[in-house]
Amino acid sequence: MIESLKALVLRLLRVPAEPTPPAGSPESVRTFRASRKFYYLMLIRWGFAQLATFTGLVVFFAVEFSANFGKASVPLRIIEIIALVSFLIQLPFTFLFVRFEYELRWYIVTDRSLRIRYGLLLVREMTMAFANIQQITLRQGPLQRLLGIADLEVRTAGGGSPQVGVHGGQQAGQSGHLGFFRGVENATEIRDLILARLRQWRDTGLGDPDEAHTSEVAGPESSFSNGDAIEAAKLVLSEAKALRAAISTSE
Repeated sequence: MIESLKALVLRLLRVPAEPTPPAGSPESVRTFRASRKFYYLMLIRWGFAQLATFTGLVVFFAVEFSANFGKASVPLRIIEIIALVSFLIQLPFTFLFVRFEYELRWYIVTDRSLRIRYGLLLVREMTMAFANIQQITLRQGPLQRLLGIADLEVRTAGGGSPQVGVHGGQQAGQSGHLGFFRGVENATEIRDLILARLRQWRDTGLGDPDEAHTSEVAGPESSFSNGDAIEAAKLVLSEAKALRAAISTSE
């Protein structure tokens, strides 16, 4: 039933089921997902938020009851009932939202780039070329260490592509210079894979052809010395004088 509901929500919000791989050879595509333990961590945070909200409601009801000696006005009772009903109604919706947010996290790595996509209401998709990657950092908090998961932070050089939503347009908030593989159980494996492919990409010398082309163009120009330029100018001048003299004689 949850999968049917998920499909309905994705169709209504027009969210693609999964992203397409970024640039790279098809045989090099590796897809990673957030760990199930990351889902448990999200549920723990959701549970604490709901508990805090429920506690606030209880405190409000207790204070109101003691202040009015149990005889609150009808409008105030209506407000209390609406608050309590609203809290109960949002529970299943926010629970499903947490689950769908977890399931819609995609991390794809090829031999040339990587792609990160996440989000339900606001879908964010980021693509990073290995040419721009500067730093890879593994981060792990106390709860993450307890659960055996970690976040992998990928930082690119300045001038990288901005973060763009799958429906187009640049998204506010997180810059395209920073991407996260959040809640992965094999963060070390992913880091080593990216580093290995980054080294492989650099070893292929993909930037060298442009440099070779520049040196080939610059070579002939550098071999043309100032002395050669002066001699050529003198030769052109003498030929121009001879031509002018020939014209004057014919006249």
